[in-house]
Amino acid sequence: MTKFDSAIRNPKSAIVLWVLLATLAIIAYFYGLSMPFLGPDEARYAQVGREMFERSDWITPTLGGFNWFEKPALLYWLEIISYDLFGVNEFAARFVPALFGVGTVISLWILGRKFTTENTEVSEKPEITMPSVVSSFAIWLALIAASTLGLLVFSHGASFDIIVTFPITAALVSFFLFDQSKTESFRDKYLPLILFYGFTGVALLAKGLIGILFPFVIIGLFYALSRRIPSRAFLLSLFWGTILASALAAVWYLPMYMRHGYEFVDQFFIQHHLQRFTSNKYQHPQPFYFFLWVLPLMTLPWLPFFLIAVWNFTKSVIRRLTNSPAGIAPFPPLVLFAAAWLFVPLAFFSFSGSKLPGYILPALPAAIIVTALFVFQLVKSSSKWRTVVLVTAASTFAGTILLMIFVVPRFAELDSAKFLITAANDRGFESDRVLTMHVISHNAEFYAAGRLLRDESGKQRRLYSVNEIMAEIANENGRTAIVLVPLEYLAQLTTDERIKTEVLRDNGELAIAVVTVK
Repeated sequence: MTKFDSAIRNPKSAIVLWVLLATLAIIAYFYGLSMPFLGPDEARYAQVGREMFERSDWITPTLGGFNWFEKPALLYWLEIISYDLFGVNEFAARFVPALFGVGTVISLWILGRKFTTENTEVSEKPEITMPSVVSSFAIWLALIAASTLGLLVFSHGASFDIIVTFPITAALVSFFLFDQSKTESFRDKYLPLILFYGFTGVALLAKGLIGILFPFVIIGLFYALSRRIPSRAFLLSLFWGTILASALAAVWYLPMYMRHGYEFVDQFFIQHHLQRFTSNKYQHPQPFYFFLWVLPLMTLPWLPFFLIAVWNFTKSVIRRLTNSPAGIAPFPPLVLFAAAWLFVPLAFFSFSGSKLPGYILPALPAAIIVTALFVFQLVKSSSKWRTVVLVTAASTFAGTILLMIFVVPRFAELDSAKFLITAANDRGFESDRVLTMHVISHNAEFYAAGRLLRDESGKQRRLYSVNEIMAEIANENGRTAIVLVPLEYLAQLTTDERIKTEVLRDNGELAIAVVTVK
């Protein structure tokens, strides 16, 4: 018996062990939220929330003062609240995504805590009592969820992927609690059903139509796989529940339509839903099988367990298709539910013309459930496996923290425009126009707010020549401008005799320079 196993079996030691793991997990989720924004999206979403916050406008998202109807308002609302509490900074923009990551873990813990050995088939040894099995499965499920890199990484980003993953997870967990309830009490049966529709409404506010599409299609597939007809209570709830979810979503959708009319319908629904799915308009092409390798990678460090669990499930399906089902135990409801949950987002986004890694995040909780069911069989059967799982989870938390301390900040310094803009601000150019030459810097939206050059549609304007730089300086009735330029084009500014160029800083990819007309 290992030291870890002894700790688990000793009540006092077990408490200390799980408290330490929980502490590591909390630190891993909330450390590093103050780092500069990475990539193009974080800074834009944070800036949209900032503009709504500064205008005290909870309805219309804007970027650079222009309407920005790409996503619903939930993330922006949460940023407004967070900015009011913590100030306008990176930590505030990322704080609620981190909370939603933890909320996803808690939702899965509730799912695991609810069920008996009969529901999950997680016990084969009669000497293990039912309460201990239920409790243990919940703990191991939560541990695996919390230490899954896909969840950890996206919980550190001011983006919509984790914002929609939490309410979809909470909605589906609520439905499954309702569906598997053995009593007719309000708490066990009807409260989860109300929560299902409530979280579905929140998911609509989080990322649009997939917030309601995924839960209902997953439930429909689950019933089909289970060869069951939905209960009368659920069928009746479709009427009042859809009204409840729609009423919650209408808090934003209705005033948006009343204020902006067809412009909102066209941009939000037609362009950013229909055209994003059916075309490559937004230039995120990937092969059909893209998510077939992205999703498994998100399960790291549990990838081997996930793959084995999927292989075992596939073999079981083949065995049922090729042999008489007599004598073969049916799949547990949780397995079928996880399979439906995994399949629907995977199939949907695989057919999408636009693909980004974060799109598949709502399927990750299902992959975690599949993995945890397999891992729990191992940890019940062997003290060595308990040690492996505990050490793997602890190492993942510790490794994440160390990366946030020593590695990611350096990467952020090279990727973000923050330090370039700060270099100009420190020289007294904090109010000067920031021009972009041969580049569009979406990351600069937050750090150079209100100073970027835009065209008539509100998009950043890219300049290509010194003549254009000089023309814009003249338009500003001055002699100086701040210019962001890729290093390979910097010579255009430094060799032209009509201007004086002082390079303030570069990050290995972009340089920021003060350009003065002679």
